Amino acid sequence: MNQLEQLKQFTTVVADTGDFESMRDYLPQDATTNPSLILQAAQKDAYRGIVQKAIDEHAGSELTGAAKTESIIDRVLVLFGMEILKIVPGRVSTETDARLSFDVDGSVAKGRRLIELYESEGISRDRILIKIASTWEGIRAAEILEREGIHCNLTLLFSLSQAAACAEAKVQLISPFVGRILDWFKKDAGQDFSPENDPGVSSVKEIYTYYKKFGFETEVMGASFRNKGEITELAGCDLLTISPGLLEELQNSEEPLTRKLDPADAASASVEKVATDEKSFRWQLNEDAMATEKTAEGIRKFAADIVKLEQMIESW
Repeated sequence: MNQLEQLKQFTTVVADTGDFESMRDYLPQDATTNPSLILQAAQKDAYRGIVQKAIDEHAGSELTGAAKTESIIDRVLVLFGMEILKIVPGRVSTETDARLSFDVDGSVAKGRRLIELYESEGISRDRILIKIASTWEGIRAAEILEREGIHCNLTLLFSLSQAAACAEAKVQLISPFVGRILDWFKKDAGQDFSPENDPGVSSVKEIYTYYKKFGFETEVMGASFRNKGEITELAGCDLLTISPGLLEELQNSEEPLTRKLDPADAASASVEKVATDEKSFRWQLNEDAMATEKTAEGIRKFAADIVKLEQMIESW
């Protein structure tokens, strides 16, 4: 078996792309998108029809200005998600507006709206994960949505404190960002790291162990990979979301792949519970320079791409 086939024995493989045609060859279970990936895909000729459809549907709308643009973008996100669900048998993650990352009510309203759009097309909410940034407010919004049966994927997650708070909130799934953690430490230390001592890999292993040790049901999905070695070092993680380029590398490799993460090993680990009240959360995040900086940077970048998407829609 190639490495992709071997990986699928212990880990659910998820495609990380808005370019849904590129995922057909790899047979992923689920798929994830984000504003940056949707923006990239929407600019390709192959997907112009999706954007045009969303715009045409609003031709007779009473909405105007920013409200109309927002409604069109919501529809674009859902149309991409619908096409992806024709390919993957499982779930698709659809992201909320990053500018709502510190707005509990706004994030809840957006999550409900996206689910309403999917359900109006006959798609069960069980096949959708609403992506929200792992801020204190984002976690509280996800907690509310989860109680309503709207499952969430907490993204832009860089620390155990964020992961612990998500687990206590009974979030369905988290996406710790392996590659972006590596980026920060490479810049900070002025050196590269092998997959075996990659700080992003270490972070996911720590979170996975914590969850399995204490019996949390929240799923761990490693994300944002920079190389194939990071992926193979996390074989056994609940899920891994992987870009088409790295899926191809795994598919083209016949090297043996061994399971690195196992719940049985976590059961005997020496781990202490993390405090997850608001004061503790904010202090722990503040003390983690990498997590603070990468969370803020990620929100800014996703917000900037939503603005670009708005500008593209308005000038269509």
